Amino acid sequence: MKFLVLGIGNIMFADEGLGVHLCKQLEKNYKFTHQNHSLSFIDGGTLALQLSYIIAEYDEMIVLDCIDADDSEVGEVFFFPYEAMPKRVNWSGSAHEVEMLQTLQYMELVGDLPRTQILAAVPRRIKPMSFELSSEIIRAASVMEKTLLDFLAKKGFSYEKVADFALQDLARVSFKS
Repeated sequence: MKFLVLGIGNIMFADEGLGVHLCKQLEKNYKFTHQNHSLSFIDGGTLALQLSYIIAEYDEMIVLDCIDADDSEVGEVFFFPYEAMPKRVNWSGSAHEVEMLQTLQYMELVGDLPRTQILAAVPRRIKPMSFELSSEIIRAASVMEKTLLDFLAKKGFSYEKVADFALQDLARVSFKS
């Protein structure tokens, strides 16, 4: 089976780039192995629908992103299967969130959506352009990292930490890669 970790977000607006930054951090900091399965990390940025032909090549996908949820707090982490999205969760916080949800719905409709898990946090909404992450989202990313590592271990992946890149450091230079 082919597994995909897809980081989604707008790196120009601080916390809203969480999915992209965390995806890059995990790819740089860990080496993953599995006897039969492969694992890819892709920075999806804000591409949404343009990613559909790439997503369709995978059997299982974990989407890293930001979401909104009723009665939630900044930094609150959610992990759920796409088909069992909690009613209090919505992806209406920013344009990229809406477009990603529409992409998943479109792919489900045409039968190309791989088994999908959503791993996301509620961001601090910052209006001006910034590469500085909030302390809440940095803490949330640590929870998300552990959640993803546990999930992949249950799928039979082994991992080894090979580097120690910090999320904030990656966010500050994210526009360069």
